[in-house]
Amino acid sequence: MEDTCPPPRHPVDQRPAWGALLLLGAQHVLVMYTGSIAVPLLFGAATRLPHATVTLLIDADLLVAGVVTLLQSVGVGRVLGVRLPIVAGAGFSAVAPMILIAQQYGMAAVYGAMLAGGVFGMLVAAPFARLVRYFPPLVGGTVITVIGLSLLGVGTQMVAGDNPSAPGYAAPVRLLLAGGVLALVVAVMRISRGFLGQVAVLVGMVAGTVAAVLLGQTDFSEVSRAPWAGLPEPFHFGAPHFPVAAVVSMCVVMLVIFTESTASMLAVAEMTDRPLTTGDLARGLAADGLSGVIGGVMNSFPDTVFAENLGLVEMTRVRSRWVTAAAGALLIVLGCVPRLGSLVASLPDPVVGAAALVMFAMVAGVGIRILRHVDFDGTSNLLIVAISLVAGMVPVTAPHIYDRLPAGARIIFGSAITCTAVCAFALNLLFNHTPRRRTGQRAAP
Repeated sequence: MEDTCPPPRHPVDQRPAWGALLLLGAQHVLVMYTGSIAVPLLFGAATRLPHATVTLLIDADLLVAGVVTLLQSVGVGRVLGVRLPIVAGAGFSAVAPMILIAQQYGMAAVYGAMLAGGVFGMLVAAPFARLVRYFPPLVGGTVITVIGLSLLGVGTQMVAGDNPSAPGYAAPVRLLLAGGVLALVVAVMRISRGFLGQVAVLVGMVAGTVAAVLLGQTDFSEVSRAPWAGLPEPFHFGAPHFPVAAVVSMCVVMLVIFTESTASMLAVAEMTDRPLTTGDLARGLAADGLSGVIGGVMNSFPDTVFAENLGLVEMTRVRSRWVTAAAGALLIVLGCVPRLGSLVASLPDPVVGAAALVMFAMVAGVGIRILRHVDFDGTSNLLIVAISLVAGMVPVTAPHIYDRLPAGARIIFGSAITCTAVCAFALNLLFNHTPRRRTGQRAAP
């Protein structure tokens, strides 16, 4: 008798039981939360916005990230969403340009330029996706590696503190908490191969928070002051303005975000064994562009694929896009329930920083694994990786080295991720796509 059973679903399309779905989704939220709110915090501090306004930016950031994560995970027909286990969040690439625009043209110009950049991104998503052949493992692996390496400093700063001259900087109790979280995550991963191992980071963060409470290292006083419900106010800074220079800057930022997201989506596709078509990539990039449009209305930021969550997918081996869809739904709730967002934001920094260090290191490991597919024998590919790594790590090791350059140049060279992406892309074109010399580099999938 002919077998009429339907073929098994791909792991990307399988949905875990509801309890596991919510826990796994919550773990994704906790892993990305600090990195996501760091963007509005940095922007608010640099532009000297009042505390209430920064809170609004954080709520808007979480709300937009949740919407875009849902779109990326579930998709909308043939229009939006890559349909992979992806969590979106505010990217650091946009922070410096937004600060410069705010200082020169005002806040209304920031969000007007973001709106224009988002529309531009949606229009060029499909043409950009056709350039995927220029993003082989050589480029994607190098960019992903630098994303992980460049963010390690953020995690370390959360563990130790951000002011070396402060009395509590790198206090033994902070190091003890962070080390305990790291040790517990490793122990759970080593002992358990089942669901407990999949939520090892969540277990470590919960246990670390309990320990921090017992050690008097927590402060939840702000939680009771936050309202239970509320939506960010659209166009909080007034009608948007569209200065030409600001619009051009945000369009450049959108292309940088596309470069970063392309590398991340290719990495997720490889991790999940789900081939990424040009159409899939175009829909994913269009969702990034839409984040700029929604962000311009809701006073948020352009979103990109969050690298921390790539590391979580790699570590837990949970490939379901419905898990990240659950994370998107939780982010929307956090954006609409400021008190819950305040509770998560009050988790002790050493605990969150320790979890972040694990994830950032995993991201760098994912990039190194992608580079395994590169042919280094008899080619210039090792030189391309080396020069791109140098270019990317210079602004990490010397953060103020490009401060005297024009604003446009600082957009490119001041970001480790941007600098690496531009350098790897250009060198790959020079060595592997010019008539004078072609190497044995494998084509992108």
